[in-house]
Amino acid sequence: MSRRKKAQKREFIPDPKFKSVLVTQFINNLLRRGKKRLAETIVYDAIDIAGKRANQDGITVFKKAVDNVRPAVEVKSRRVGGANYQVPMEVPNERRTSLAIRWLITFAKERTEKSMADKLGNEFMQAAKNEGGAVRKKIDTHKM
Repeated sequence: MSRRKKAQKREFIPDPKFKSVLVTQFINNLLRRGKKRLAETIVYDAIDIAGKRANQDGITVFKKAVDNVRPAVEVKSRRVGGANYQVPMEVPNERRTSLAIRWLITFAKERTEKSMADKLGNEFMQAAKNEGGAVRKKIDTHKM
């Protein structure tokens, strides 16, 4: 058991446009060098792009994309005797969300579109349809 203090969980303030904590988390993960206004603009534009292309409300496409990418199980190494085993363990809810956000951003960066908003918007679209790199990552994690 660790003797250090547990890290305090910070409460996220809902974003001003959609009043969603999930969007705030996404913006904070996309943030680079303290440029929050730029990160907000990119995420809002991406949500608008995904909504227009899906002919739906953008925030519903975004939430569906994050839900489709959330992993249920991941493997962790456990040392038993002299051998290491990959043991499947259920993922806590907060970690599920953070992994989903991280995977969406990572696979959006690898896309070939011009702007980051286009890349994210298309990744949201594909993840909402259970396609794309982030969903593939989740499926690979579940297969392990």
